[in-house]
Amino acid sequence: MAAALRLVVGWASVAAFFVFGPSWLGDLSSPLWATGLFLWLFAVIMWMAFGVVHEAEELAEILGEPLGTLVLTLSIVIIEVVLVSAVMLSAKAAPTLGRDTMFAVLMIVLNGIVGLGLLIGGLRHHQQSYNLQGAAAFLSVIIPLTTIALIIPNFTTSTHGGTLTPLQAISFSVFTVVLYGIFLLIQTKRHSSFFVYEGEMPEKAVVRAPDPDAPSKLAPILTHVALLVANILPIVLLSKSLAAILDHGIEALGAPSALGGVLIAAIVFTPEGISALKAVARNELQRAINLCLGAATSTVGLTVPAILAVGLLSGQEVVLGLAPTEMALLVVTLILSTLTFSGLRTTVLEGAVHLAVFFVYLVLIFSP
Repeated sequence: MAAALRLVVGWASVAAFFVFGPSWLGDLSSPLWATGLFLWLFAVIMWMAFGVVHEAEELAEILGEPLGTLVLTLSIVIIEVVLVSAVMLSAKAAPTLGRDTMFAVLMIVLNGIVGLGLLIGGLRHHQQSYNLQGAAAFLSVIIPLTTIALIIPNFTTSTHGGTLTPLQAISFSVFTVVLYGIFLLIQTKRHSSFFVYEGEMPEKAVVRAPDPDAPSKLAPILTHVALLVANILPIVLLSKSLAAILDHGIEALGAPSALGGVLIAAIVFTPEGISALKAVARNELQRAINLCLGAATSTVGLTVPAILAVGLLSGQEVVLGLAPTEMALLVVTLILSTLTFSGLRTTVLEGAVHLAVFFVYLVLIFSP
């Protein structure tokens, strides 16, 4: 019933903004009117995002790990790419939005959600175990991808201000996609056992013979895929309207430009973050790691090529290089993540340290 109501509300909102959107968004000078439209779109998009997570988790139950988690992370990143692209293509250019969104996702996921998750898990279960090989594989991809995307542009000499030349943008995009593609092959094929912890999900960790009932599973898989798409599409179609209001609101309030990236990251990753925290509470740390580190990997692996492509095709400037304080936070986060996931067990201490870095990030948004 709730799923059906969500779809009705989502598609009704799409229809309403398709018919009346141009007049509604034509004059946003009234703060009350602009706030009302923003809250409407924010609530609907967030609700649809929860629907995406629900359908992806249903697929995860059928497909097992790590394919189930991969479906969820890819679905969420698609939403992120759509929202970022919509704002970039709005009336006013936002050259740093892609960078700010990626950085916000990394801080929220690697410090906020990981920190809170490890704190909850440590308080509830004292120590939690996971598959060290999987975490190491994630970090071995996250570190070079984030360095190429967010740090190297500050030190190139062909351009200035954290931007890339067309040759660099195309080359870096190709390198990023290839590396991420190789990782996906490792995750889903050759070394899929790295991303499953036997003590947590033994029935999914064992390599089984072909399932004679596999054809009977095709119908529910197709049903959930269709519902997944039906929940994603309203987000895609409403993203342009949200982008216009977001752009106007940040300018009218004189808010930091980075706030736009934070809001997009919050919209996109709140449902997935809740899913990860629930997994930790159930003592399923491996699933939470797959969600969090997978989200960070997918964000950089897919968002960078997407925003560079949008910039090249639209002729807009795309700034990727982080500010010095943000680079310092990113380096600390990567080192801290490597230390956190270098042992076989996690405790409350790791969670507290990650949360401390996350709170520093929040302060620096409003007081850089």
